[in-house]
Amino acid sequence: MYDKSALVALMRAKALRFGDFVLASGRRASYYLDAKQVTLDPEGSRLVAEGLLELLAQGEWPDAIGGMSIGADPITASVVTLSGLYGRPIRGFMVRKERKGHGSGQYIEGPVQPGDRVAIVEDVVTTGGSSLQAIQQAEAYGLKVIRVLAIVDRMEGGAEAFAERGYRLESLLTIRDFGIEPPSPA
Repeated sequence: MYDKSALVALMRAKALRFGDFVLASGRRASYYLDAKQVTLDPEGSRLVAEGLLELLAQGEWPDAIGGMSIGADPITASVVTLSGLYGRPIRGFMVRKERKGHGSGQYIEGPVQPGDRVAIVEDVVTTGGSSLQAIQQAEAYGLKVIRVLAIVDRMEGGAEAFAERGYRLESLLTIRDFGIEPPSPA
């Protein structure tokens, strides 16, 4: 059973840092969430997977879950593992940032086939750029993206960017769960 307060406490203790940071989106921020400190932690991995499995159970269940390597990889592995233990298996996949230079030369890795319905997962969403790139590669491969999930929504335009393309962002947490207000829209 997902324990939101435990995930917030763990994120606060291990992932949330204050200072001057440049995010993957190129934006500057006064705080940073290094979610890998939680997704690669035994307790954090379990909490994230439990939460995402509960989110998945509240809507259309996908055939597979995955996202942009490296951030989505530990999340995907945790969800795949717990889904099997909980008797509701879901496959995983990874989206490469660059085409593989050998073998099949694919952007998509894992036991998925064109036509599979998938959920894209991300650790922290700011503008949605990484997940939008993952969606583009997944769809080019022939996957049908039916869900977009995140651990934390920084509430800085990502949900709106997904909505413009017909997707709804679902997140376990928002930045408000840490007592931080998102910036006002420009």
